[in-house]
Amino acid sequence: MAIASINPATGETLKTFTPLTDAEINAKLDDADRAFHTYKLTSFAQRSQWLSRAAEILEVNKHKYAETMTLEMGKPITSAIAEVEKCALVCRYYAEHAEQFLADLSVPTDASRSFIRYQPLGIVLAVMPWNFPFWQVFRFAAPALMVGNVGLLKHASNVPQSAWAIEEVLLEAGFP
Repeated sequence: MAIASINPATGETLKTFTPLTDAEINAKLDDADRAFHTYKLTSFAQRSQWLSRAAEILEVNKHKYAETMTLEMGKPITSAIAEVEKCALVCRYYAEHAEQFLADLSVPTDASRSFIRYQPLGIVLAVMPWNFPFWQVFRFAAPALMVGNVGLLKHASNVPQSAWAIEEVLLEAGFP
């Protein structure tokens, strides 16, 4: 069964997409695993640069992304623009603060040195709803990417063009 982007105001099918096969899903999982092993080694400075670039791309293209949301899921255009702007904000916030949030934390113990260290977990699956098609993804992606995780997105089936747009933002920003 095809995945369809349907304008809820008119019922018009805007675009259809073929779901991935099991083999294609397995290939994406393998790609994500390979990406994680190199991505986790990137510096905070590099991740911050990419996430800051994502914020710029979101801001420059906010009307285009807002129009996608409006056509695809019926969000009022002003709310859609605000959603994209909020996504740019969260990208900038984590680009600027994640390294500080994730710094080693010394803990007093009887040992010569004890500390808490935050490390990437690996591949994180994000299953996202349709009602905030950009915001829900970026509120997950910004901190997850800054810590060194990679993400796989399973977006709601009625917002596939939003999912594609988000992927384009992250790739254009330089993320592997």
